[in-house]
Amino acid sequence: MIAITRYRVPDQEAAGFAETMTAVLDALSASPGYRSGRLARTVDDPELWALVTEWEGAGFYRRALGAYEVRLKFIPMAALAVDEPGAYEIVTSRCAGQRPEKNP
Repeated sequence: MIAITRYRVPDQEAAGFAETMTAVLDALSASPGYRSGRLARTVDDPELWALVTEWEGAGFYRRALGAYEVRLKFIPMAALAVDEPGAYEIVTSRCAGQRPEKNP
């Protein structure tokens, strides 16, 4: 499962936002079920950011968001979040260089 939360961040807040979201990723990474995470900024619209995390399942993600250390850092950033669904079930994926298996 992946979770994508997009943020609209004014230029003057970008440095502090990146620092705070790095701390959020550090807190999330200590959670059971966490696989990976990234903070990204669009190249076409520098005020649009995304926090992308991967989890073993939706339950792990939801429990991680409830942890005190995560809420302490993450909740203040909610004012900058774009209001849209953010939890996605992975339907299919490929890693670099990976070829689909052939069915017999």
